[in-house]
Amino acid sequence: MLDVQKIRQDFPLLRDYGEAYLDNAATAQRPQCVLDAICDFYCNSNANPLRGFYPLSLAATEAYENSRARVARFIGATNPSEVIFTRNASESLNLVAYTYGLSTLKAGDEVAVSILEHHSNLLPWQMVCKKTGATLRYLDCEPDGSFSEQTLDEGINGKTKLVAVTHVSNVLGCVSPVEEIVERAHRVGAVVVLDGAQSVPHMPVNATKLGVDFLAFSGHKLLGPMGIGVLWGKMELLEQMPPFLTGGEMIESVTRTGATYAEVPHKFEAGTVNAAGAVGLAAAIDYLEKIGFTDMMAQEELLVARAMEGIAKIPGIQVLGSKDPRNHTGIVNFLVDGVHPHDVAEILESDGVNVRSGHHCAQPLLQHLGCRASTRASFLFYNTTDEVDRLVESLSTLRGRMGL
Repeated sequence: MLDVQKIRQDFPLLRDYGEAYLDNAATAQRPQCVLDAICDFYCNSNANPLRGFYPLSLAATEAYENSRARVARFIGATNPSEVIFTRNASESLNLVAYTYGLSTLKAGDEVAVSILEHHSNLLPWQMVCKKTGATLRYLDCEPDGSFSEQTLDEGINGKTKLVAVTHVSNVLGCVSPVEEIVERAHRVGAVVVLDGAQSVPHMPVNATKLGVDFLAFSGHKLLGPMGIGVLWGKMELLEQMPPFLTGGEMIESVTRTGATYAEVPHKFEAGTVNAAGAVGLAAAIDYLEKIGFTDMMAQEELLVARAMEGIAKIPGIQVLGSKDPRNHTGIVNFLVDGVHPHDVAEILESDGVNVRSGHHCAQPLLQHLGCRASTRASFLFYNTTDEVDRLVESLSTLRGRMGL
């Protein structure tokens, strides 16, 4: 059992923050150890990594590469060189689309994308299909976020060359059947691109055991800094892919007529790298593993269950997704009859409750569910039951305050 009040003292913003921060699916707060790691890098190791042979630059390079190795261990990757640092999960997914997708797919091929996807794992594949002539096929979900056998049978077929799927929906919080999707995809020779932005902060994710071919996630959602993301890919695929961006240390040599590119991962890390961000991400991983996913998941399940139980007693509010709190991964997304989600969020804010409203960068999913927007409360292990009660209490009077 976590001592949540003690944990909150590790987070400078939360120590004296008078409101309930329930927008963790958008970004998490940072513990002091992450801020200290970033500050320490800039105070003691700040130089351009990979480019100098003087001690300070070598120290920066060592810190950067040690962070890569730390990320690899965290996601169960056996080769740190398969870890590519990017700005965020969106850039990681675009990297795969612009390199692997454009160089591999052709007319007659199919790309299967789940309807659950964040736009960042949808728009790149729309672009790739338009440019290559491949066909984009959607895997529609049930109201609880699950997929029928028929949907998977028809959606992943002999023409399928790539399957793009989210591990956890940022709208419903449901967990996709990744192992089953991987088995089906590999059976027909397709690769699997997994968006782990919402799963990696909440549960153990082992890319090797899952069997996926690519995994993308962001640092800022798992207590790390903004501006640092990760793409993991199987080496045999990464070696085949052309560079995404060019310039800086992603080359071995350049002539008037061409260039020889660096080995993976540096081939995909053009320009000056975000070494401080990588160091901060490694510190965040250390902190998460010190807390432990078992206790974190138990706390988040407790919070979701309490929120869903309280909301269920309020007339006129519908929670989207599964009725099982265990399949929400910290996310409670809801509709209030007769009140626009933006108004819901504004009223909650007047009561000191921070939530997210809108389409959550998942417009096709919301349209599939029969709505245009919703209000989302999202929890992390540092949230308290008092904050959940504050949310529920505000919602209990909301429609009345709107004259409904």
